[in-house]
Amino acid sequence: MKSFIITENDTNQRLDKFLKKLFPLATRGLLYKLNRTNKIKVNKKREDNEYKLQLWDVVNIFLNDFDFEKLAKENSERPLSLNEAGLRGAIDKKDIVFEDGFLLVVNKKAWVNVHPGDHKTKEISLIDQVQDYLWDKLNSLTFKPSLAHRIDRDTSWIVIIAKKKDILTRLVEDFKNHKNIKKYYLTVVSGILDKKEWIINKKLERIIDAKNENKVKVSNEWQSAITYYKVLDEFKFEKESFSLLEVEIKTGRMHQIRVHLSDLWHPVIWDKTYWNKSLNYYLSKELGISRQFLHASKIEFMHYGTGKRITLEARLKDDMKEFLEKVRKI
Repeated sequence: MKSFIITENDTNQRLDKFLKKLFPLATRGLLYKLNRTNKIKVNKKREDNEYKLQLWDVVNIFLNDFDFEKLAKENSERPLSLNEAGLRGAIDKKDIVFEDGFLLVVNKKAWVNVHPGDHKTKEISLIDQVQDYLWDKLNSLTFKPSLAHRIDRDTSWIVIIAKKKDILTRLVEDFKNHKNIKKYYLTVVSGILDKKEWIINKKLERIIDAKNENKVKVSNEWQSAITYYKVLDEFKFEKESFSLLEVEIKTGRMHQIRVHLSDLWHPVIWDKTYWNKSLNYYLSKELGISRQFLHASKIEFMHYGTGKRITLEARLKDDMKEFLEKVRKI
């Protein structure tokens, strides 16, 4: 017999779902049979598969060691860390913006996938890095730290990872409903804007059948989208001019910042979808730019672990920082 004490991150889930996570190689039919034949007990009695596990419940599993390890094979051994496996991509400590017992906040590098298999690549994803970094700090049987929100691969971002299941649930809901969240970005756009502060209130439509990428366009009959920007600096390089903006989005539509600024004829520089490709080539050749200059720099949100609002800022990535230093000296 093996016994498991239900801790915070394993509570409020159905017994059958808990067992499926514990025994990834078992079919649901087998798990139901084990419960029906009294091989599974919760607090020394049989519970229905729909029973919601509570804090400090004790789950007893009456299997011999061979059968237990056979069903739990995928969970039976600690996987090699990224370093042990000789893989590159472990989290750089300087990219950790904040960490406590409830949250890990990371300043994601550009060109890093957030989940395995995104964009059909085999690169080490951000969530792989996070779970590798946090492995020895976790004691949950079935919960793994998870991202509270999605992010673009080619954008540097401040990313919130929840260590607790209840915290994750509440943050995901806040991001989904744009509640209790304020997101600020720094971006470099083409040209000098006439209005130094402005609210862009234009609806956006996603073009479902777009090739290469699911593109978005301004539309009068689709989802509302509100973007506020403020010009922080202006500079020129040869015949080109640029502006550094702080942007706050009041909604979270796909490509919202990029499409709204492009519609003003001041697109984010090196945006391969909503900007002039010949200018991309020029900036790449003359200034070494190789990705769109959009950086999630600051976020305000409710820290549900402490019950207080928190504001966090992430430093500029080296490529944006070096570009700004260079053009400001010209």
